[in-house]
Order: sequence, then C-alpha cells, then structure tokens
Amino acid sequence: MRLFTTLVALCFAIVSCNQNAPKEISENSNQPYVIDTTNNNFYDNVESYALPLVELEITGEILNPGKVDFTKLTKRNVIVKETQLEGTGKDKFIGAYRYDGYSLFDILNTCVLNKKNIEEYHPIIDLYIEIENNVGEKVIFTWGEIFYPNNLHRIIIASDVARIVPSKTKDLWTLPTNSKLVVGNDLITERNISNPVKITVKSYNKSFPTEKGMNPMYCNEVKIFNNNEQIATLNKTPEGLHNVTFNTIFYGRGRGIHSTSPFVGVILNEVLKPYFEFNKENLQKGLFCAVAKDGYRVVISYSEIFNRNDQQEFLLVETDVNENGGLFRIFPACDFFSDRAVKSLEQIYFTNN
Repeated sequence: MRLFTTLVALCFAIVSCNQNAPKEISENSNQPYVIDTTNNNFYDNVESYALPLVELEITGEILNPGKVDFTKLTKRNVIVKETQLEGTGKDKFIGAYRYDGYSLFDILNTCVLNKKNIEEYHPIIDLYIEIENNVGEKVIFTWGEIFYPNNLHRIIIASDVARIVPSKTKDLWTLPTNSKLVVGNDLITERNISNPVKITVKSYNKSFPTEKGMNPMYCNEVKIFNNNEQIATLNKTPEGLHNVTFNTIFYGRGRGIHSTSPFVGVILNEVLKPYFEFNKENLQKGLFCAVAKDGYRVVISYSEIFNRNDQQEFLLVETDVNENGGLFRIFPACDFFSDRAVKSLEQIYFTNN
C-alpha cells in the first residue's frame, strides 16, 4: 500500500511538472487565454515558452576557455519592457516580458582571468566582455557592470519567455523564437541580441603611465577623447547643470568602508551628452575609459551612462580648487563597491569598435 501511494504521488508530481514546463512557441501562442489571478505575481501568471539555446563559447583573456555547460547553472529571471530605436529620437515599443535563463555573472564566475596587461595594471576594473551572435552582431559589457552592481544577475542568456499581459487590453506581444541576451537595466534594449554564441574577455587596449601612491593628487582639467582625438577640455562644471545629492555607504572591495558621507555633483551623462550621439552603434558597442592622474583607470559602457532604467546614475563631482583628489571625481551610484570611483580625473576616452 505504501509503495502504491508513493507511485501515485510521483505520477502527480510528473504531471504537475509537465504542466508548468515552458511550451514550444506555436501558432496558438498568439491566441487569447485566461490570465491566472490566483496569486499576486503579475510576472508569472501566463504561459511561458521555451527558447532553444545554442552552443556558447567563452574565450579571450582567461586560462580556461571552453563551452558553457548550462546544466550546471541556476536559472534566473528578469522582467523587461523591450524598446528599440526607430530613427533619430524615436523609440519603438516591442513588448513586456519575463525572461528566464542564465546570468552572465554565473556564466563568467568560474573563469580564471589572464589579463594581458597585468604587469602594468593589476585591477580588474579595466576588463570588459564582447558578446557575438550567430550572424556577427556584437555588443559589449564591462566587468564592473556584471560583477559590481547593487543588483546582481540582471543580464541573462534567456532560455524561456512569458508575456507580461495588460489585464484590460490583453495585448499579446510578439514572442521571440530564439535564445536571447537580455539586459534588465537597459532602457532602450538594443543590446538584447538573439542567439549569442561567443563571449570574449578583454582588457582595455591602451597603456597609461601609473604612479601608485601619488599624494597629494590633483588635476585641474579633464581631457575628453573620441577614438584618440581630443574633442573637449573640462575645467569646470558646465553651466546650466544642477547638482544632485546621492547618499551612500562608500565601501571598497579591498579596504572596506571608506565613508558614509553623501556625494554631490552633476549627472555624468549630462556632461558628456553634447559629444557622443545616442544611437544603436554606441548603445551596443560604446565604451568609456576614465583615467586618473596617477594612471588608475576604469571602463564604463555607453549604456551604463546613457541608457539606464533604474536611475542609479554616475555622478561627476567637482571638488574645491587644489583639494586632494580633485578637481573632478566620478562616483558610480549603481555599484555596490567603490572601485569604479575615480579621483583626480584626467582623461576620458571613448571608442565604439
């Protein structure tokens, strides 16, 4: 009798799992259906559909290149309102979705780094990754964007999708049919490319002289470059920009707590906006490198600065004249750690290739 009961329970469990498993996308996927209102979760109350994963390779500046074994990874989920650029200054809403899949954090977590510039610059905050899909489209992410944010696992390789259906209009957004790179913090989702097949780990390909322990340290102007051509010099906060205050617990990955004092400055994207166009190419592949007087440098993607949907912005802070660590500092409000904060900012480089 006990064996019979166990078998019955097992059968019910298998049936239940099969009912909850993502379905394949078919013509019926666009037919009206009833939304489950038995709970308060708006993001998990309709059917989900499987997206076929393709083989994904990791290579570049690591000691253990190879194929990603998705079976060893935990599934994460993100909710997104997908929107693409459509002409200058126009956006095209695609749909609202919940994606389930495997985060770049988990995928890259066991990579053993082998930085090609390790002798010159040991910190990992000049690392970034390039992701390519099966038709050659490429997008970039910084190492800090993946491993340093306040909210982790927001960038995933999606294996399942479900619509987030409005309760009144019942709009059935068109479902994707392929595996997809999904970026939860992007406002315009041009980095959401289909069928990613290759991840390449890279360090920023430019050398800078370094002088560790420089004290006092001060730089009275910031030079701004576009593809190695100097296009501007900044020696004061641009007129017309308003200061904002970010309260923070300023905590480093190495030295721990620095301070609990607020940062007061202007939004960095407002300072850089006149020089760098908001377009698809920059959204996908734009990369900034912010360099301090002593050679300390960090990389920041264009989308991190210009394309956030979480309002956790980068600040440009102007200090008092001749203050140690001035005249300008960068503060990354989106990061848990302080490591991408740059004192005595001297240069900002931009590339998109």
